[in-house]
Amino acid sequence: MKDSRFRPHGVLPALVTPFTTDEEVDEAALRALVRHVLPHVDGVVPCGTTGEFIYLNPEEQRRVLEIVLDEVAGRVPVVAGTGAPSTREVIQLARAAQAAGASACLVVTPFFLHPSDKGIYQHFYEVASAVDIPIIMYNIPQVVDAYLPRTVVEDLADIPNIVALKDSSGNLTYTMEVLEMTSGRLQVFVGHDEVVLPALAAGCCGMILASAQVFPDIWQQVYAAVQSGDLETARRLQFSVQKLTRIICRHGGGVAVKAALNMMGVKVGGPRRPLMKQGGVLINEVRAEIRLELEKLGKIASTAKQPAVPRVPLAERFSALGIDARVLGAPDIHLGSADAGEDAERIHIDLVAGPKDGPVGEAYALQLTYPVQGHEALTAILEPNLTVRPATLIVPTVELKDLRQANMIYGPTQAAVGQAVVEGLASGLIPQFAWDEQVILAQVTVHPGALDRHKLYWNTYQAMNAALQNAYSGGQ
Repeated sequence: MKDSRFRPHGVLPALVTPFTTDEEVDEAALRALVRHVLPHVDGVVPCGTTGEFIYLNPEEQRRVLEIVLDEVAGRVPVVAGTGAPSTREVIQLARAAQAAGASACLVVTPFFLHPSDKGIYQHFYEVASAVDIPIIMYNIPQVVDAYLPRTVVEDLADIPNIVALKDSSGNLTYTMEVLEMTSGRLQVFVGHDEVVLPALAAGCCGMILASAQVFPDIWQQVYAAVQSGDLETARRLQFSVQKLTRIICRHGGGVAVKAALNMMGVKVGGPRRPLMKQGGVLINEVRAEIRLELEKLGKIASTAKQPAVPRVPLAERFSALGIDARVLGAPDIHLGSADAGEDAERIHIDLVAGPKDGPVGEAYALQLTYPVQGHEALTAILEPNLTVRPATLIVPTVELKDLRQANMIYGPTQAAVGQAVVEGLASGLIPQFAWDEQVILAQVTVHPGALDRHKLYWNTYQAMNAALQNAYSGGQ
């Protein structure tokens, strides 16, 4: 008969371990982290992978667990990470966890030196026999470099105090097979943030996730929606956090989570060496993505203001490109302006088109020869290495401060402007002689917090179409 004292379910965050600047366990920050998550969770898991257990000595693991147990004060279950490469050390940690009052132990597949299937079975069997506390097995091949064999899981499911498996593989084929093979004898937690919805829909009892300390409230809504059969709501919620979960899963787990928490004002410090707070797995562009996703979820206030649309007459908006407004009244020069979209994906375009051998052509050459840092111009393309005609140059009006912003400008924006120009020439809106005799300069204003590449492309395309109509149909 299964151990009835602990039937795990719901949302459990795999807590980070806060460190001070000299890499000591930060008790005050750890207590604050527990208080941060408690209103939204069904349990907590200290000293797991996200908690950098591999960099904690046994005494530190015990201390972290004691702090968490004291702060939780019985309000939710505490699952103690008792990971170690040797059976002997796991037994010692599990006994300490039991003595401290943990609700269960999380035991990872033996790692570094890989035992046989029989050795893995014996490892979990001996740990379970040595303590009178529920055991959750832990499959995480990304770092162990081996799966917890499914046939071994099936056999271990018969041991009374082995009550669950945390599967962090992200491999739904493995998850489904375990659910089918154990069929009610074992509860299964999803441990991979990117596949929570399908795993819950398949029958997982809950989740143990790094991201569950960043947005536990959203995971609770996903869990409740699946439990009630409202898969449409669950899908919408899962997709709303999918990009951030992808970053967390693929850029260092605990490193990314600590960055997110620190941005949210939950100060947890950085990771322990050799993991790096700056650079390494978490470059500045990824940190910018994390911040923008947190803004999108309402976890932090947006730091990017909506760019101001110029209020001066259109002819005066090209002075930064070296074009005097007085020369733009010539009949062979065309001006256009338009915008499209809303909020962070709103696009504004001011364009000027004219002969190569005139002031517009001179400004075109100047922008290519002497690029302005943060406002570097780039030619519009239809596809890689295929520039459009008339030759068109995109000049960002908002300073680009990181690679993420540059990718948003020089990706969907570049393609959308190019498509609009090609279609304008093909439809006759742009006269055929302009193909080789004119150039176009398009000043494009993109919100620095733009996130949706599809919307950004479509809005840029619409704005560029309207600006071309404005310019070549004489509506300016």
